[in-house]
Amino acid sequence: MARERRSARRPAAKVSRLRKKTAKVPPQQAPGPIEPVVRDGLRGTPLRDAHVQGGMVSLERWEPKLEYRWDTGVAIGRFLEGLREGKILGVRCDRCHRTVTPPRAFCEWCFKPMDAWVELADAGTINTFSICFITWDMQPLEVPQIPAVIEIDGTSPRVGFLHLIGALRAHTVDGIRKEIRVGQRVRAVWKPAAERTGAITDILHFTPA
Repeated sequence: MARERRSARRPAAKVSRLRKKTAKVPPQQAPGPIEPVVRDGLRGTPLRDAHVQGGMVSLERWEPKLEYRWDTGVAIGRFLEGLREGKILGVRCDRCHRTVTPPRAFCEWCFKPMDAWVELADAGTINTFSICFITWDMQPLEVPQIPAVIEIDGTSPRVGFLHLIGALRAHTVDGIRKEIRVGQRVRAVWKPAAERTGAITDILHFTPA
């Protein structure tokens, strides 16, 4: 009986494999005509990849070389100039009794222009941090980056300054958590003066004090 059962199953298996080999792949549907449409009062021409691949739409590729300038504004512009000089600058609102950095032209609490510029220490306390094994554009990292919100000395409570923690010995999550913690003191590590350009990267990173 066992032999009869095995022999009875073989044809079914062969048929199944045969069906898999001979199964027809449905033909790709041809793209429809390219016609303009009007949606919500806006006129446009919808295109699909098949239109391009089928030669119905011409496609050109090139790599432009573009230069652009970003207007930093009065407050951030002066802040960046301070970084070039190795200084962290902030602004003070006398009405709200707040000192903040990075600076802004007006107080977001009372909408009054800031009253004074102040030079702050290049040290502070870690408010929070993350251990990241991917970059902002989702590229993997062998050595993690540690972005942190730092409360710079001389600023009001819960005023954050976002930068990186660096110069740690450990490169694993457990090791990093042994070296830094929320509430820990850190100080800025600057680029050499000749290499500063007036950018946030003039501070290389913050490191445990």
